[in-house]
Amino acid sequence: MTADVEALPQRRPVEADRSDGLGRRQVHAVAACYFVASFAALGLPPYLTAILPTLGDAQARWAGVLYIVPTVFSALGAPLWGRLADRFGRKRLLLRAQLGLTVSFLLAGAADSLPAFTVALVLQGFLGGTFAATNGYLAAALDGPRLSRALTLMQGSARAALVAAPILVGALSPWIDPHRQYLVMAVLPLAAALLLLRLPEPKAARRAEVVTTDVPASETSAEHSAPVSLRPLYAFEFTFVFATVISFPYLITLAQQRLPGVSGITTGVLFALPHLCYLVFAAHTHTLFHARPHTGIALGFACVTVGLAGHAVAYSLPVFVAVRLLLGAGLTLGLVSLAVLAAGAAKGRQPGRMFGTLELVSKGGAVAAGAVAALANDRFGAAAPVVAGTAAALLAALAATALTVPSARQRWSRR
Repeated sequence: MTADVEALPQRRPVEADRSDGLGRRQVHAVAACYFVASFAALGLPPYLTAILPTLGDAQARWAGVLYIVPTVFSALGAPLWGRLADRFGRKRLLLRAQLGLTVSFLLAGAADSLPAFTVALVLQGFLGGTFAATNGYLAAALDGPRLSRALTLMQGSARAALVAAPILVGALSPWIDPHRQYLVMAVLPLAAALLLLRLPEPKAARRAEVVTTDVPASETSAEHSAPVSLRPLYAFEFTFVFATVISFPYLITLAQQRLPGVSGITTGVLFALPHLCYLVFAAHTHTLFHARPHTGIALGFACVTVGLAGHAVAYSLPVFVAVRLLLGAGLTLGLVSLAVLAAGAAKGRQPGRMFGTLELVSKGGAVAAGAVAALANDRFGAAAPVVAGTAAALLAALAATALTVPSARQRWSRR
């Protein structure tokens, strides 16, 4: 009898007035601004080994440290900027982030010494923080599936920038030195700030009215249940970023060792494959898993586990492509499910503070991944980082699987 009742159509909240909050065009404008900010921030760091010799570091020994400097200071500043956004307005703090990137890029491009360049990268991290600022802006105006779709779109913007930016910087290098390209890139966040001036200060979307639709009870209860606890969200965010990012720094080296004679274009494609998977399948994945994000995150960690483990036995191009695609499936499932969990956690909370802390956790995972990858590579070789990532992803997959059990999820939600 219970099963029959749960299978009946339920009354599902549906947005009554989509004019509240942000419209689709406005969300797409925010995504475009996030793309150009990410484009500038992600395109130039891979070329630090070419930039630093012009600043006195002939062997580019500081490249590894300077690569994570913006990440570290972005993590440290994010909670502060998030709280200020809740107090003084999300649009103002989002504009602050874009203008902060503009100033820091100008300083980096004009720097004529290693200390000056380092200061510019510190300011880039501390004054930037567009991830938390953008997501806090969106969360102040959207909720439920609309917010999780918007967060999924923002991740797509970042992935597209991660794929395209290094290519463009490399293409411009014969004409403009990568160091001076910081001056050119400063135009991008400035243009984003000018576009954001035309967007409104977000207002909370009007609460949904209840109408009858043919939706199973299981989907309704999953999507409109009590707010998601922050503890598992932060734990999954940290572990997911750690497990996926740890394979990035030495992937090219690993591919060159396993595939002698492989071209630079091929290794670049192998690096980009997981991000391309996200761009192609993120929207469809959101449709499939927005009502069951714990299942999605468990499957995502499982795919990441198998995909990373597969790197240890990838000695041919077809196998390498297969494991990178499997990692891409895990990346897509995990990021989309984390967006749904974050949207649920934002209900009833100050979005600036929550997303500021989430950025702190995310950047912490990236810094930890870079440090562990460097230590593991130095001690055991280029394959060691993916082994460490496999172990972390496996433990998280087991934890996420446990949370798919309703009783376990209820215990977490009370914490």
